[in-house]
Amino acid sequence: MDQAPEAGQRPEPVPLLVACALGIEHLALRSGGGRGNRKAPGPVTVLRTGMGPRAAERAVRHALSGDLAQAAVLATGFCAGLVPGMHPGDLVVAERTRDESGASECSRTAALAEAVSRAVPGRTVHTGVLAGSDHVVRGPERAALRATGAVAVDMESAASLRTALQAAGQGARPVAAVRVIVDAPEHELVRIGTVRGGISAFRVLRAVLPAFYEWHRSSLLPRR
Repeated sequence: MDQAPEAGQRPEPVPLLVACALGIEHLALRSGGGRGNRKAPGPVTVLRTGMGPRAAERAVRHALSGDLAQAAVLATGFCAGLVPGMHPGDLVVAERTRDESGASECSRTAALAEAVSRAVPGRTVHTGVLAGSDHVVRGPERAALRATGAVAVDMESAASLRTALQAAGQGARPVAAVRVIVDAPEHELVRIGTVRGGISAFRVLRAVLPAFYEWHRSSLLPRR
């Protein structure tokens, strides 16, 4: 039986689960630190889920079934921008994620967007709906998603956050999604391996990690 903390005893720190799909994303996050080298208020686990919504669902569900059962969850990695004028290296902070299975509201989006702007000064930060897909979206499909109000699309965020909220049961869990744009309507790429040099999506993702810690800290504060 779990015992309640004794008077004067500090509660266990709430963990943070940062979920990404690709090996290059995982490497960026594992090597990140960024400006100020701020630390999270609790343990941080960087989880590589594998590509696609099904892989994300399985990996996040398994991670939250153990010691991370109470963790805040943030989905991150690369994405495709849908709005004309977006550029590789821009960032997207989701207000909500959405796919065919439904929508998930993100926690403390404004605070997260401000933290992201501080972590990567000079980079444009977009907020809005982050759409989910089970495949790489190109051409007319992007225009169709944009028409629904989405600003960007990826394959794992919606599934990751939906699974995290379902695993919370009747309770609440802070969830969020931050993505780095690697291609956009005027800058469509053939494959992720072409992201090099001036685009430096890897460096942007690595540099933004302290913003995740700030969001984690703010998510533990009482709601106003």
